[in-house]
This record gives sequence, C-alpha cells and structure tokens, in this order.
Amino acid sequence: MRGPLRLAVLGAMTALTLARADVPMGAADLDRGKTAFDQCAACHGLGETTDTDGPTLRGVIGRAAGSREDYRYSAAMKRSGITWTATTLDAYITDPQGFIKGNRMAFAGIADASERADLIAYLEQATTP
Repeated sequence: MRGPLRLAVLGAMTALTLARADVPMGAADLDRGKTAFDQCAACHGLGETTDTDGPTLRGVIGRAAGSREDYRYSAAMKRSGITWTATTLDAYITDPQGFIKGNRMAFAGIADASERADLIAYLEQATTP
C-alpha cells in the first residue's frame, strides 16, 4: 500500500483504537453483552455448526473472516484479509457495510461503544471452544 491509501488505512486503524479507548478493559458487562447478542441471534448461532442464516460465531475470535467451510460468504468477506479480534469486531459491528464494503450482512451496526464492548466481551467468552 502506498501514498494516500496507506495514510487512510493507518488513520482508520488509529481511530478504531481510540474509539475502543473510551471503554476501560475489564469494564464490559457480560450480562448486557448477552442481551446485546439477542439482535445477532436472529442470524447467528454459537454452536459448532451453522444452522441459521449467518455463520456460527463459535470460535470467531482469531478466525479469518470468510473462512468457515460450512457457510457461503460474500466475495467481499472472503477477500477482506481480516482476522477477527476485539478491534476488528468492534469496527465491523460499528458499521458492517463501511468496514467491509459489499458484505451480505444486513445489519445497520451498533453506534454505542459501551454496548459494542459488552457484546464483544460476551462473544469472547461465549464463542471460545
């Protein structure tokens, strides 16, 4: 990556890091995260296999985006090059279409940083095999 594109990517990554900085580590509430997951559960499960409209989120932390064999991902998701971490999930959940343009997830996102932190903490705990 060169020039303006590289600067834009670095700026976006810095902004994402700073956005997470307003929610102290360990301050996330797992019960609120589980409640926030209810809106995800319409399409995503937490089991071993995909049995919903979206892929299972089991083992999502540390997994390459678009890599489960049992789900048909969009080309945009497959070629994103993203590995799911707390930071990448935070950016994606904030604005799914803005973070990975052309993905198929029909979800507007969660604007509230605290709600996202709670949800991600819950996912980290609930999806670790």
